[in-house]
Amino acid sequence: MADLWLDLLAAFGETFQMVGIATLFSIIGGLPLGFLIYVTDRHLFWQNRALYLTGTVLVNIIRSIPFVILLVLLLPLTQFLLGNTIGPIAAAVPLSVAAIAFYARLVDGALREVDPGIVEAAEAFGASPLRIICTVLLPEALAGLLRGLTITLVSLIGYSAMAGIVGGGGVGDLAIRFGYYRYETKVMIITVVALVILVQIVQVLGDALAARADRRGKR
Repeated sequence: MADLWLDLLAAFGETFQMVGIATLFSIIGGLPLGFLIYVTDRHLFWQNRALYLTGTVLVNIIRSIPFVILLVLLLPLTQFLLGNTIGPIAAAVPLSVAAIAFYARLVDGALREVDPGIVEAAEAFGASPLRIICTVLLPEALAGLLRGLTITLVSLIGYSAMAGIVGGGGVGDLAIRFGYYRYETKVMIITVVALVILVQIVQVLGDALAARADRRGKR
C-alpha cells in the first residue's frame, strides 16, 4: 500500500509538471492570440481581415483535432524540440499547443462581452490602442479571462491523463498501467477520486478569483 501512495505521489508530480508548463504557455501564447483575433475583427483599431482569418482558422483547426490524435501528430515536433517523446516534459508540448488554441478562443469570447460603449468612449478621448487594451479591455474582461483560464486548467488536467497513452507519465499512465492492464480496480478508483478533488479545488479557486475581479458586479 505504501508503494501505491508513493507511485500516486510521483504520478501527480508529473501531472502538475505537465499542466503547469501548458498553463504557462496558454497564458503566454493564448492571451495575446485571443487579443489579436478580437482587435483584428472589429471596426476598432488594428483591423486586419487576413490576420483575423489566419488566427481564427488556426485556432479552430487545432481545437477540432481530438487531443489523443494531436498527441500523435505532434510527436515529430516534440522529437525535434526535445530530442525525445517520453516523459512529462515531452507531453507538455502537445498539451501547450492545445492549451494555447483553447484559451485563445476563450479570451476572444471574454473580450466580446466587454461593453463596446466603454471602448468607444476611450477612443473618443484619444486613448491609444495599447492604452485601451491595458486600461480598458484587460480590466473589464479580467473576470472572464480568469474563468476561461480555470476552464482551460480543468481541461488540461483531463488532457494530461491521456498523455499516459504515449508515455507521458502522470496520473493517466498510472491508471492505465495498474488500474487497466493489471486489473487493480483500487488504483483506478483512487486516481479518479484524487482527480475529482483536484478539479474541484481548481474550480472553486478559479470561481472565487473571477468573482473578486468582476467589475460589472461592483458597478
